[in-house]
Amino acid sequence: MKKVLLFIISLWLLIPSVKAEDGNLLAPNAKSAILIEVSTGQVLYEFNSHEKLAPASMTKMMSLLLIMEAIEKGSISLDTKITASKNASDMGGSQILLEEGETMSVDDLLKGITIASGNDAVVAMAEAIGGSESNFVKMMNDKVTELGLKDTHFQNSHGLDTENHYSSAYDMAMIARELVRHEKILEYSSIYETYLRTGTDRQTWLVNTNKLVRFKEGVDGLKTGYTADSGYCLTATMKKEGMRVIAVVMGEPSSSTRNSEVGGMLDYAFAQYGIQKLLSKDSIVDTIELEKSKQERVAIVPKEDVSLLYRKMDVKLTPTYEIEYDKIPSSILVGDKVGTLSILDGEKVIREVDLTVATSVRKANIFDLFLRYGKDLITGNLHF
Repeated sequence: MKKVLLFIISLWLLIPSVKAEDGNLLAPNAKSAILIEVSTGQVLYEFNSHEKLAPASMTKMMSLLLIMEAIEKGSISLDTKITASKNASDMGGSQILLEEGETMSVDDLLKGITIASGNDAVVAMAEAIGGSESNFVKMMNDKVTELGLKDTHFQNSHGLDTENHYSSAYDMAMIARELVRHEKILEYSSIYETYLRTGTDRQTWLVNTNKLVRFKEGVDGLKTGYTADSGYCLTATMKKEGMRVIAVVMGEPSSSTRNSEVGGMLDYAFAQYGIQKLLSKDSIVDTIELEKSKQERVAIVPKEDVSLLYRKMDVKLTPTYEIEYDKIPSSILVGDKVGTLSILDGEKVIREVDLTVATSVRKANIFDLFLRYGKDLITGNLHF
């Protein structure tokens, strides 16, 4: 294990989240609430965050996550034309008025989902990706399992009330955290108003159901929800001073209360906390020798940016890190895990990040090893 001084830099000691044991202090009218910082996943505030409740259209965040993954895998593109089925066209609740047989691009359908919360739009996308909505819902629940979430089960892709369709504020926050990793989605969820079917006699005006996008600077998403069972729900994300947070409320009595209390939660986050980036994905934390690889030495880097959350009024720390390597093969691709970087405050581990190689490395063949032997023999680096 290698231990190295990480930075001589002024940081603050990490603190545990605030648990509202004496009542929901930041969102007193919500049935449940949570506030998290995105890069670390740290919970800043929570109240009944694991209570299983109807998530309404916040369900669409999981649908959007699968859509964004399909786009990034190349299964579909933003220009792909989707034809609406009768099932999609017949969806009730909020919609963008798709007609059976109507074709619309993925780009426009994403606007319909993120801005207008169109149930018809999300079902059309679900059928295109999953083959049927039921198959797509299975993909949604498989993703729930993959993310390790315990409070969620989906029965549809849109969020209309139905038996055995539930989630929690905590799970919604974790789904939102995964979704905002696909930064393209924020280009859609941050739009306050736009039009579909422009230049036709069916031009449709879309206005974002998340009013904080317009009225609170820094808010660029993410998803509202309302049904008779769920009450008013909202997952909102905001970025300021290099820090992104996500706030979730469920079961609010009105949209105005929902917006006000989420706004207060976001203000609390930025008043109390800050984020300090220690390392980027390009930061070289070590260089190791590889005896049987074509490349003799390779730089080691974090698989993700390394940041620490701090509370603005607490004590400082000077972090260090330790590196522990896995058994490293002779051939390694960028992204392959080769070890773990542990960030420490004294002896306490406060963050762990996977390590990878800065460049891919291939296994050396017999000719490569012969050339290396000859070079070491000439330079005097050969040891017996």
